[in-house]
Amino acid sequence: MWVPVKPGSPRSIDPASFTGSVRLMIVIDPSILRTDPDSLRESQRRRGEDVTLIDRLVEADVAKRAAGLRFDELRSAQKDIGKQIGPLQGSLKKAPDAAKQAELDALMAQASTLAEEVTAASAEADEMQALADGLWLQVSNMVSLESPVGGEADFTVIEHVGTPRDFAAEGFEPRDHLDIGEILDAIDTGRGAKVSGSRFFYLKGMGAQLEFALLNLAMQQAAENGFIPMITPSLVLPSAMEGTGFLGQAAANVYRVESDDMYLVGTSEVPLAAYHSDEIIDVADLPLRYAGWSSCFRREAGSYGKDTRGIIRVHQFDKVEMFVFTTPEEAEAEHARLLQWEKDFIDSLEIPYRVIDVATGDLGSSAARKFDIEAWIPTQQAYREITSTSNTTEFQARRLKIRLRDEQGVRPLATLNGTLCAMPRIIVAILENHQQPDGSVVLPHALRPFLGGKAAFTPRA
Repeated sequence: MWVPVKPGSPRSIDPASFTGSVRLMIVIDPSILRTDPDSLRESQRRRGEDVTLIDRLVEADVAKRAAGLRFDELRSAQKDIGKQIGPLQGSLKKAPDAAKQAELDALMAQASTLAEEVTAASAEADEMQALADGLWLQVSNMVSLESPVGGEADFTVIEHVGTPRDFAAEGFEPRDHLDIGEILDAIDTGRGAKVSGSRFFYLKGMGAQLEFALLNLAMQQAAENGFIPMITPSLVLPSAMEGTGFLGQAAANVYRVESDDMYLVGTSEVPLAAYHSDEIIDVADLPLRYAGWSSCFRREAGSYGKDTRGIIRVHQFDKVEMFVFTTPEEAEAEHARLLQWEKDFIDSLEIPYRVIDVATGDLGSSAARKFDIEAWIPTQQAYREITSTSNTTEFQARRLKIRLRDEQGVRPLATLNGTLCAMPRIIVAILENHQQPDGSVVLPHALRPFLGGKAAFTPRA
């Protein structure tokens, strides 16, 4: 059931909590707030988020501009008086004059009063700016009007690809991925828990070989499609996390290293997005496409009791992420390309799947529209997410101060992301969909060149 977020809920963020040393840009074009605030209210409504936030933001924006105008007026008056004081002081040094001295004394008194007013106005302007900035940071990206409205269960299925195997017709009951992994000596969750706690695991032997093969296949495909391979940092500064929108709604799932005021990334989307922060990119250099490999860390807060068996929901995993910088005008077409590249990759693994259009209440704060690919998991008799791709429009670029330069001048660009291969869930899908009665697993043809030509993993004697 989709439940809209109400003011004061845990997802309602205190502006005072954003205390980073780097001031972030407004996350959405401010002209929208001033000319069409109803479109922002509608986006919040579709997301199930606090609509009154926009009312408070409108008030804060008006107050911010009024405070800024008052400061400018007082500062201008202060400068004008300063221009008058200098010549009078020079004249009185040459020849004392009672009338001029009285005029100077009056101007000095006025200057002293103005100085206090300017100081107070400056403090008020800064306060109003901070209030508006904090409220802006609570506003999620404007959703695409094409996204279905609702919560997690209200997605729209775009297509089904492939046909799930009929294991009953083949005469055996499929094993789940953990059983297969233990038969192949490929997955060890018991020792993972012993060493690191729940939701940690070891990939060993054939399991490790499978991940390396997937990594190589993913990077090969990405490079062939014009992506620059990247190995990204796993620790980032708060500005990178704030800039990508992961310290808002997603903050509960983020690991923080408090002693160093740094964060472990939940996806290489974060360091890839921040790679060009505070930069202006010439339009002739766009699109810029990067494929980042990294380890990812997620607390999985709120997932107690969910997917406790196996490696579907874990605290640490490896992933290949596609990330694109492009023009706002090209973003929608690039989103379609990212989805197709994800489909091409899953097709090469010979796994049945479906593509869904994610509902507005399940988009996350940065995405305007998101497509997920869900693989068929035989033992669960369900489709489970294995990849997703999001069009974040100008949202992250504004926060990270990434702009393009073209004939229109300097303006924000658009960013998009798409998971090409999240290792554990892909491994789950391969093991379960390609298993055989004896516990062996037939390997997809696309992976065999990266596994020495091996056609199957077989249990050790």
